[in-house]
Amino acid sequence: QVQFVESGGGLVRPGESLRLSCIVSKRDFSLDIMGWYREVPGKQRELVADMTNGGTTNYGDSVNGRFSISRDNAKNTAYLQMSNLKPEDTAVYYCNYRRGGTSYLSWTDNYWGQGTQVTVSS
Repeated sequence: QVQFVESGGGLVRPGESLRLSCIVSKRDFSLDIMGWYREVPGKQRELVADMTNGGTTNYGDSVNGRFSISRDNAKNTAYLQMSNLKPEDTAVYYCNYRRGGTSYLSWTDNYWGQGTQVTVSS
């Protein structure tokens, strides 16, 4: 089982920045993906950003250009730098770790952190 340590959430004002971090206890796959998805009540969990261990990134349309994901594979860690935050970015952000080439909806080889709250409000 993969364990997660997530940090960096909180309350900020519109236009401010936050950085999320996610550490996984182990990486089991030669090709893997780490990233974040977010969820608000009543809506489907959606992609924020993810990144393969080879460096390929993928961003949700609503955050493209404002958020940046990076990884330190040696430390089993991913970072999400969030800039110019908006009230609509308010959500619980879940770190995801899974086998490369699979969907975040996969039933196997797919792991989730406990989530961290990000609130953007004036």
